[in-house]
Amino acid sequence: MLKGINPILSPDLLAILRAMGHGDEIAVVDGNYPALENARRIIRLDGMTVVPVIDAILSVLPVDDFIDQALFRSTVGEKQDELHNIHQEMLMTCNKYAPNRPVVALVGNDFYDRVKKCHAVVSTSEPCLYANLIIRKGVIYPSGIK
Repeated sequence: MLKGINPILSPDLLAILRAMGHGDEIAVVDGNYPALENARRIIRLDGMTVVPVIDAILSVLPVDDFIDQALFRSTVGEKQDELHNIHQEMLMTCNKYAPNRPVVALVGNDFYDRVKKCHAVVSTSEPCLYANLIIRKGVIYPSGIK
């Protein structure tokens, strides 16, 4: 245990987050996602659901603000605009840490292809379908710069 660090952030996950560089991406996926087949590196958080994991990650990981699109979610099938309750919760959590940053909907293979390029995949036990998010790491600015 560490002071000020969410206990969801396991030693392996903290090491991955710390090793990521600016522009690297990490995917947080639901229990049905084929994470092992699509991950370059995999962190298993069995028993955890997506929203608390996203919250824990975003509590320490800056979201890239050098580009317009740094947060991506999977869609409900081909329906880009359809949002389930889990998507609403994911959007609220992202907005908490990256206000006014869009969460871009990626349909099917577009999402899968992006996950395959991610630095790592965090596999949860989330039971909701299509509950997947990609976060692009930003930078921590030196004091007084931004």
